[in-house]
Amino acid sequence: MKFKEINPSPRTLMTPGPVEADPRVLRAMGAHILGQFDPEFTALMNETMEMERYVFQTQNKMTYLVDTTSRGGLETVLTGAICPGDKVLIPAFGRFGYLLAEILERCGADITLLEREWGTVFEPEEIEEALKKDSYKAVAFIHGETSTSMMQPLKEIGEICEKYGALLIVDAVATLGGAEVHVDDWKLSACISGTQKCISAPSGSALITYNEQIGEIVKKRKKVEKGIRTADDVNGSLAGIPSNYLDLAQLEDYWSPRRLNHHTEATSMQYAVHEALRCIVDETLEARWARHSLNDKALCAGLNAMGLSIFGDIEHKMPVVTAINIPEGVDGKVIRGTLLNEFGIEIATSFGPLDGKILRIGNMGYSSQKRNILILLGALEAVMLQNHVKIATGEGVAAAMEVYKNAEK
Repeated sequence: MKFKEINPSPRTLMTPGPVEADPRVLRAMGAHILGQFDPEFTALMNETMEMERYVFQTQNKMTYLVDTTSRGGLETVLTGAICPGDKVLIPAFGRFGYLLAEILERCGADITLLEREWGTVFEPEEIEEALKKDSYKAVAFIHGETSTSMMQPLKEIGEICEKYGALLIVDAVATLGGAEVHVDDWKLSACISGTQKCISAPSGSALITYNEQIGEIVKKRKKVEKGIRTADDVNGSLAGIPSNYLDLAQLEDYWSPRRLNHHTEATSMQYAVHEALRCIVDETLEARWARHSLNDKALCAGLNAMGLSIFGDIEHKMPVVTAINIPEGVDGKVIRGTLLNEFGIEIATSFGPLDGKILRIGNMGYSSQKRNILILLGALEAVMLQNHVKIATGEGVAAAMEVYKNAEK
């Protein structure tokens, strides 16, 4: 048998994830493998935790990685913090709110869904009204809903949850590293992200952080597996965490000075995340947020000048994802396919009630570059013209360039 060497076609990834990994990250992944308890490697783990705290804007001691995708990170935190029978409020304003419900229903939580039209976000008063009506252990929220391009303001909601004694667990998979996230200032009990979006590393690690309140819950659910437990390991008083691999209690010990031999760390992914976070620290969060914001303004200016309409509540649109309404009579899959096949640019369609109605453009991490924005606008214009869409020829790129020119003044 003979197989071809892996040699992927060059692509410009302008999707809501995955996006292009920073070349520095890819280089780091080629470094020599170290043993997981080699002092040199555990020092890298400690540095990763320190840089994560900066990116999450938190002082939480329990801030580390899980060797899984971002969805696995969500499941790790949710199934560790929420016990069977706990009541959880989930305000859903797109596909991924329903994912939180799916995960929690499977671990026996008592779910209440609060639903909003896709393309909008919740007002703080809606959350407070729900918390007045019933007592909830937690509220689980999406920060950046990539299925709709909406971003939920959270500062007031954090204060409301604190007022009513509810944990606030947040999915920041799409936003961390590209839009402002302030875990401590927003009073978030836990926050979860991934590596394949604004962090600009390959998919395969989840970044998590949680406060002492959740830490106490985890301690009460702790049960170290028999093969590695010691006489000092006593089972907690609450129901154990259902997953062994995604067990927050044992993962804590793995990342702590104890270095519990729970699993074998994905060494090359640890290198990747360490380097990706180092790149963020080097750029600074403020500069990174400003870069994403500027590229978003240029993209939106170009789309508007071209005559394409942007979907949803513009005031609450993410700076890292833009959704456009597909012109009437046009097949969105044809637009997406032509961009990919003729220009090597990948964007995304959508899900559920928005399937076939919008196209989604990512502006994330390493892919968030001036050249990518300008090339995408030019290619999109050509493809729209090929599909007989009436647009203002030549205006899109010119409008975006004007935004960049004004930013230099």
